[in-house]
Amino acid sequence: MASEEQVASGVAGRYATAIFELAQEEKCVEAVAKDFAALKTMIAESPELRLFVQAPVFSREEHKKGLDALLRRMEASALTVRFVLTLAEKRRLFALSDIVRAFEKMLARQRGEIDAEVTSAQALNEAQVSELKRILKTTLGREARLEAKVDPTLLGGLVVKVGSRMIDSSLRTKLEGLRAAMRGH
Repeated sequence: MASEEQVASGVAGRYATAIFELAQEEKCVEAVAKDFAALKTMIAESPELRLFVQAPVFSREEHKKGLDALLRRMEASALTVRFVLTLAEKRRLFALSDIVRAFEKMLARQRGEIDAEVTSAQALNEAQVSELKRILKTTLGREARLEAKVDPTLLGGLVVKVGSRMIDSSLRTKLEGLRAAMRGH
């Protein structure tokens, strides 16, 4: 996974800036964001699609044909279709995930949102996610875009990272602290 600096610059950054500016000009930022979110989910959930997008063994025409069919089936906006097919034509599909990530960061910045990474022992349900977003908004004064991860070794509780701040209320950390305190006596 590319670092934030790499995502903001280089190939992904240039393409993300281009699609973001075009989407603003054509007043379809939300449509492109929705398309990108759907593509991101499909690529994450389908090893076959991920391989198809990232593997250079497929020809330009195979990439264009396959992605054109996928984008039309998901009723993607005209700008998203043109953009992704241009990536295929220029042999830059390998950067699609990084481009989507960079685009999302630009959109979040424009909306005044912040990114928060939440790690829990078990997957959070919708009610828990909503409550966590509400607490973060109250605490930070801004909407938070949550990226949820699961780490069963936490046993329970949460680890929330917002920028360089980390709030660790995991049961594992509390037990380690208790263990260390008991050793000291």
